[in-house]
Amino acid sequence: MNWTLLAALLAMGVFSGFAAGLLGIGGGMILVPFMTMIFTSLHFPPTLIVHMAIATGLATILFTSISSVRAHHRQGAVRWDIVRLFTPGILVGSWIGPWIGKQLNTAAMALFFSLFMAVSATQMLMNKKPAGVRPLPGRTGMFAAGGGIGLLSGFMGAGGGFVSIPIMTSFSVRIHQAVATSAALGFPVALAGTLSNIWFGHGEAGLPAYSMGFIYLPALAIVASASVLMAPLGARTAHRWPVQRLRRVFAFILYALAIYMLWKGIVLYRLH
Repeated sequence: MNWTLLAALLAMGVFSGFAAGLLGIGGGMILVPFMTMIFTSLHFPPTLIVHMAIATGLATILFTSISSVRAHHRQGAVRWDIVRLFTPGILVGSWIGPWIGKQLNTAAMALFFSLFMAVSATQMLMNKKPAGVRPLPGRTGMFAAGGGIGLLSGFMGAGGGFVSIPIMTSFSVRIHQAVATSAALGFPVALAGTLSNIWFGHGEAGLPAYSMGFIYLPALAIVASASVLMAPLGARTAHRWPVQRLRRVFAFILYALAIYMLWKGIVLYRLH
């Protein structure tokens, strides 16, 4: 790996770590398009590029979420009662998500990811406010919601914030608490999803050296080290800066990345 790639991976870690702490989104989804570019430049098998990008991006959340949630916890913003109720469903869903992804070819994964990013960016721009005051659902409802969050997160390599934050705010959880709680939810999402990607990717033909299942370990180590350092800064910023304005900036970045993944999906489809 040359110095240019090393610098690019470090920059990715800085950016995704700050975004994870600031917006409670885990950072994995932002990483996937950049990982796709890096793995393409390293000439990984086209059939594995997007799967590995998603798996490696998701694995970074294991480290980023711990760093981010510690900063949020110091602010007293994490709703641990919600974390406990969501986690069982998240663990189940996050294990199943990568298995579903394995059934699809890499072009389809890229196109699905492009759509997901575009929807997430639109959601950030719209920033709908919850109507009225509603209590959180019971254990069964929270398990089902957690399963949905985990399934989508494991499938797309995201921390789940784009799903969990709107769910929580719809039940009148304050936005700063929702962001902080989403950061905490990133750990069970990443834990189950990472183990699933290792299990279902084990023995896959064509995996490059230094891979563990679908996870490319050198990229994980470099990106995670930078993101862990930046996540606390993003978390502190979330409690001081006008986050809604920053959400708009990230939304337009996501649109640009969605366009790239759409183009990549079309290119991969033509290769098939």
